Amino acid sequence: MKNNIKREQTHRNKIIIPLIVIALLVVGISLGRSYFRKNLYTVMKVPEFKLTDQNSKKISNKDMLGKVYLVEFFYSRCPTICPVMNSNMKYIESQINDRDFGIISVSIDPTHDTPELLKDHARMLGVKSANWHFLTGDRTYIDNMADQFNIYVGDKEDEAESLNHSGMIALVDKKGNIRSRFDENNMPILYYSGLNYEEPEGKIPNLRGKYHPDREKLIEDIKKLLQ
Repeated sequence: MKNNIKREQTHRNKIIIPLIVIALLVVGISLGRSYFRKNLYTVMKVPEFKLTDQNSKKISNKDMLGKVYLVEFFYSRCPTICPVMNSNMKYIESQINDRDFGIISVSIDPTHDTPELLKDHARMLGVKSANWHFLTGDRTYIDNMADQFNIYVGDKEDEAESLNHSGMIALVDKKGNIRSRFDENNMPILYYSGLNYEEPEGKIPNLRGKYHPDREKLIEDIKKLLQ
């Protein structure tokens, strides 16, 4: 009789224990996914910078402490991705509308993009925020700044390449840390795209594309950091 009871208990344990393990794994995976959805990865401290904005005012990373802000590299006469990036930035600005939110747009064409010209460019875009700074300065300094951000800018010595640049955007928190969300594989994306795409998943860039998934991600993540 005792042997039968032991056999039944052993049989039940063989069924119950794996079920408990599976249940714990499911809960763990669910909690893990929830963590990655709610939290942002810290990429690194924002590189130090100090450049002149469209109002001929010196703006540095220290001036931006206490604000959540975006950093992009562009130039005003760019005929391709820059208008798209500026347009997406303008949309983000309109959706956030918070005095603790800012944008840093660094020109890689500083010889042409003087403070006066950048002021006209900001006016043409309809920029209203005092926290949207279009920065200009020495090109070598700007190239080094882009390198420190790990955002691609073409070699200024290469005439064909010098004004090429990435469409990526850095998100910086109030403490001066570059932050990013995690992708579907729970890996940090590091930077966000300022481009438009042919499809909602954001795989095929298209200047006239009607999809801009990272714009929506940025709005959501900026709001998290502003809380």
